Amino acid sequence: MSLRRLVLLRHGETDYNVEARMQGHLDSHLTEAGFTQIKQAAPLLARLQPDRLLSSDLRRATVTADEVAAVTGLPVKIDPRLRETHLGSWQGCTSAEIERERPGAIAEWRSDPTWAPPGGESRVDVVERSMPVITELDEELADIGANGDRLTGLLCAHGGLIAGLTAALLELPVPSWPSIGGLGNCRWAVLTRRLTSPRWRLSGYNVGVTE
Repeated sequence: MSLRRLVLLRHGETDYNVEARMQGHLDSHLTEAGFTQIKQAAPLLARLQPDRLLSSDLRRATVTADEVAAVTGLPVKIDPRLRETHLGSWQGCTSAEIERERPGAIAEWRSDPTWAPPGGESRVDVVERSMPVITELDEELADIGANGDRLTGLLCAHGGLIAGLTAALLELPVPSWPSIGGLGNCRWAVLTRRLTSPRWRLSGYNVGVTE
């Protein structure tokens, strides 16, 4: 065990966020407010002294990660496994549009991590593809962390993925995953563990710049 802190950062505000549209794997654009959020958050994240910086390959995440990289000096490793949930036929739609077509579907999706939108992924699917990223990062840092250093990984990703990954890392039962809520744009979760224990603990959630 070498990785002792994880920082899971959600991307800055996008045009789809403003319009309340489902993004999923669609490559939306950051708004002016989104760029401002990143510039304000990056110096705070740099104070955490991350050792590795990874990002989803979707543009809203890579642009966010690039700003953090500019402040920390770290290279960005792109990993498609950190993409947001694929929302199938819901991508590009608003919740109201989905509700008109299938009443109750949004509530079902939010309350059941095993339920997937038509043609899309469930929260469980997303965690299964993203969890190996953490395992591999832990293995990569094994030699560096052999002397007990507190190594930190910073992952720039998406709200749905971060909520699911946080719940899974905390070893919560799947039915209780919805108790981990969403993050605001350009806000982050912090998980830590002791050198003597492999279990993750939640040290902060929805952390960010005070508005």
